[in-house]
Amino acid sequence: PARKAGGMGREKSREMQVWTQEEYNKFSEAIKSNYDSFCAFEVLYWCGLREGEMLALTLNDIDLEEGIITVNKTYQRVGREDVISTPKTPSSVRKVSMPAFLCDELREYVDMLYELEPDQRIFQITKSTLTKNFQSMTQEAGLKRITVHGLRHSHVSLLISKKYDIFEVSKR
Repeated sequence: PARKAGGMGREKSREMQVWTQEEYNKFSEAIKSNYDSFCAFEVLYWCGLREGEMLALTLNDIDLEEGIITVNKTYQRVGREDVISTPKTPSSVRKVSMPAFLCDELREYVDMLYELEPDQRIFQITKSTLTKNFQSMTQEAGLKRITVHGLRHSHVSLLISKKYDIFEVSKR
């Protein structure tokens, strides 16, 4: 009887869609002219951050000389108010290394921002705007549709394909 009744209204879980590095490179080439979005998506893909973690980043969280992002907060929009809170779990507080080219891109991006205070959010958009931009840019680039969170999984897939230690990957 349970089998006949099915999942009680729940959808079957779908496998998370990810992009290969080649697919991400195609996407990043297509969006380079929109430098705000380009830099945001670069952080998501190359560092594996959650959307809220990336949106909460301030100058205080980024060490461009050492190539380290300190993840210690998350951003969300509740009603019409920006809310910064502690990350999802205690293990979500961490330091994440960045590739040198991403440090250069972020340095250039931050230099373009007008009078940015050290504790001010670097990426002044919401999750819904990020998602809308991502979906339209994905379609424009002619790529398969994935979620913004799929970039985090794409990052993990990239590291595993490059034979990184799975324990180290899980800490990211």
